[in-house]
Amino acid sequence: MIKGVTKAGLGNVGTIEQYIASASRYGFGAVDCSGKELEDWIAQEGLEHASSYLQEHQVRIGTIGLSAEWRQSEDKFREGLTRLTQDAAAAAALGCQSCTTYILPSTDSNAAHFMALATRRLRVCADILEAYGIRLGLEFVGPHHLRSKWANPFIWDMSSTLDWIDTINKGNVGLLFDAYHWYTISGTKEDILKLNASQIVHAHINDAKAVPISEVLDNDRLYPGEGVIPLTDFLQGLQAIGYKGVISQEILMPQPVTAPAEELFAKSQLAFQKVYAAAGLE
Repeated sequence: MIKGVTKAGLGNVGTIEQYIASASRYGFGAVDCSGKELEDWIAQEGLEHASSYLQEHQVRIGTIGLSAEWRQSEDKFREGLTRLTQDAAAAAALGCQSCTTYILPSTDSNAAHFMALATRRLRVCADILEAYGIRLGLEFVGPHHLRSKWANPFIWDMSSTLDWIDTINKGNVGLLFDAYHWYTISGTKEDILKLNASQIVHAHINDAKAVPISEVLDNDRLYPGEGVIPLTDFLQGLQAIGYKGVISQEILMPQPVTAPAEELFAKSQLAFQKVYAAAGLE
């Protein structure tokens, strides 16, 4: 399983090349970023340079975010499809095979109507991504405070998300599997062992404070190994089912981190070493 990073919890990582170089220096094999960043990089430096730079540093693009806004109006969604196509082209040119988005667990819309719209929209996005050899990962969001933040409950657990993926009925759609959200739905290692590795597009790792699960806040996370999430079960479960993809650190916090990025990369490297060693992984 490939150790990766997102920018969450790393502060100001600089340019995309500085981001990649730092990731490489601290032992990470993947970086998550936006498709627009990749487009701009290719436009400025050329595809050959960008590809060579990734190869030189032995870093891949773990995933890009889904730029088409599928949660709001139809016009807003349609406006984003051109951007999504451009993102997919840039990502595919650099060997990235993953695009991800999150599902908020409640909505102010009528939930049934929103489900119908969202199913169609995500299927359209999956069609576009499929043409570029890219999979779409859907992330359920589990924290209890978000389940009631908006008027009507929506999807917030793994089984419902898997059912929705079946309903979308596209072979390139799967899970973005986040340790934090798995913890907030009281997930178990046995739940992971029921999965097939092919159902997981991408993964996130992080940790949670020692408070009741119902009080865990989405934007108050810890670095891996600092909290109470059973990350040994999480990692061993993924290994047992044969998942070989990227596991990216994602540390959302109430306020932006102010420490230098190099310090936070070093902290993240040690965090990964700690939890991987505890799980008996390389």
